[in-house]
Amino acid sequence: MRDIREFFLGIWHLLQGMYVVMLNFIRPKVTEQYPENRGKVFPAERMRGELVMPHNEANQHKCTACGICEINCPNGTIQVISKKEVDGATGKEKKVLDRYLYDVGSCTFCSVCTISCPQDAIEWSRNFEHAMFTRAKLVQRLNKEGSSLAKKEKVEKES
Repeated sequence: MRDIREFFLGIWHLLQGMYVVMLNFIRPKVTEQYPENRGKVFPAERMRGELVMPHNEANQHKCTACGICEINCPNGTIQVISKKEVDGATGKEKKVLDRYLYDVGSCTFCSVCTISCPQDAIEWSRNFEHAMFTRAKLVQRLNKEGSSLAKKEKVEKES
């Protein structure tokens, strides 16, 4: 009796699977023809495409070269190279960002760097085309040539 029940239960599960297959066979296909419709593909807003460092009109960024993003990166994708400069106002040496290097080829897109950045100096863009012919071209410099740290504006309290 038990064998007959298991036989019909197996047939029932087989029919359920065939039903799902037939539904997918009838449904319209939603495959994106990517290279042909390159301008028509819009990824989701939450997509992590590649890391960028936004600059304002005066070619200034928010990165203070603290290195927290480099420390928290799980596989060494980020390199923050800084140099010491003398501040004209105070006469003291301070650390200034020289180069911010990002290796797209070894990035796992985990977003630990953007979450841990105290200045919100880096963010994700939705650019997803990373194909290159050589691995060396996957290393990008995020800070623009000649860029500097943006000055923080002091907000005066109104009495």
